[in-house]
Parts: sequence; C-alpha cells; structure tokens
Amino acid sequence: MLRLGGRGVLLALAVAAAAVMAARLTGWWGPRAGFRLFIPEELSRYRGGPGDPGLYLALLGRVYDVSSGRRHYEPGSHYSGFAGRDASRAFVTGDYSEAGLVDDISDLSFSEMLTLQSWLSFYEKNYVCVGRVVGRFYGQDGLPTPALTQAEAVITKGLEANQQELEEKQTFPPCNAEWSSARGSRLWCSQKSGGVSRDWTGVPRKLYKPGAKEPRCVCVRTTGPPSDQMLDSPTHRNRGDLDHPHLAEYTGCPPLAVTCSFPL
Repeated sequence: MLRLGGRGVLLALAVAAAAVMAARLTGWWGPRAGFRLFIPEELSRYRGGPGDPGLYLALLGRVYDVSSGRRHYEPGSHYSGFAGRDASRAFVTGDYSEAGLVDDISDLSFSEMLTLQSWLSFYEKNYVCVGRVVGRFYGQDGLPTPALTQAEAVITKGLEANQQELEEKQTFPPCNAEWSSARGSRLWCSQKSGGVSRDWTGVPRKLYKPGAKEPRCVCVRTTGPPSDQMLDSPTHRNRGDLDHPHLAEYTGCPPLAVTCSFPL
C-alpha cells in the first residue's frame, strides 16, 4: 500500500479518473433513447454543400452535427473529407486521402486509440451527437457491435497503462540529462526533475523494466520507507526505494551522489 500524501493521492485520483472514464464510455456507446440511425449512404448527404440537409460527421459510429464549426468541415475546407462519413482512422493517421478516410481502426495501437478517445471527448464537449451510423460500430438495432466493444477494451487498457506510468513516474521521476562533446554526459536529480515536483531530490539509478531493451535513468528516494510500505511500518530500513529489485547503480558514480558524470 502506498503512503498517504503525494503518491497515494495521485494513485487514488488516477483510479477515480479511470472509473469516471469507464462510466463515460459506457454512456457514450450504450443504448440511448431517441437517437437516429443513419445508413452510410444517407449520412453521405450531410456534407454541408448547397441543398444538403446539414453538416454531419461520424466518429466511432457516433454522428455529430458540426454545423457550428462549418468553416472547418464545409466543402473546400481543410477537413471537408471528414464530413458525411465515419473517418475514424484519419483522426489518428492524418491520411486525408479517400483510402485513409475510413473507419477501420482494427490495427491501431493503444496510444493511437487513446488519441482517438481524446477526439471523441472533444466532439462530445463541443458538438451535439445526433445519432449513430449503422455499420462497423453499430448494428441495425443501434447497439454496439463487437468491433466497438473491442475498441472500448483497447481504450480502457490504454488508460490503465497510462495510470501505471503516472504512478511509476511519481515514484521514480526521470533524471535530468545532458551531453557535450567536451565534457561527456551528466545525469542528475533535482526536486523538479522529470517534471515531477516533490519534497525530495533523490539519486540517479538505472531502472530496468520487463520487456524494455535498455534501462532508463530515474531519481530514487533515499530516506523513509519504500513506496509500497506505510510511513509507520516498523520493518523499513530508512532507505527509501534504494533496495527496489529493478534498480541498479551507475558504475563509477558514488551510491548517494545527486549527480553522476561520465567524461569522454
């Protein structure tokens, strides 16, 4: 269990954020009364041109009225290719060709799916969802298809991975680093190194992660209990996280030095 305070609060916030996001995704993608169902041929009429009934686009099967952002999506504008269709893939790839303006996201990575989820949040916040398009993500009954369920699962896993990275970064902030042809390389820790503000400085260590080809430099707390023990634990040795099994010292650097220099 993490100590209450900086890391404990951040972990709690991350878990809470995941729960909120999971509930939000369920609300976005689950059944909703009064939603209109479009077939792709019908949606293609909503491109914002003269005589068109409106200006719509779809993302992950959800149809948004983007009339208020007409200058971005109307014919001749930079993003006009998104109008009247579901071009979910292009939101991530930036491929605005006819071959790229498609809804196939089956081979996107976790990080790319999180980018797509960020776009979904943007449209939910700024535009009105007016329905769903029947096809890859919604069936003729308006319910999510296996493809959408899979997309939701990938996004959820990506969010969980981000939470783990956030917690790890709080425990092991990245080192500051510099290199010059005259002096070689230098690694050092500060109370803001890695963009993590904290009340301790730490010392540089190599952090080995399972599956990673190379270790990375992190700053390690040298006092108090390990991060997985309570502050009042009677068993800790007041060495912080120095004894973590995935850490190693830098050869030639004093064990408790805040700065490690490696001349050429």
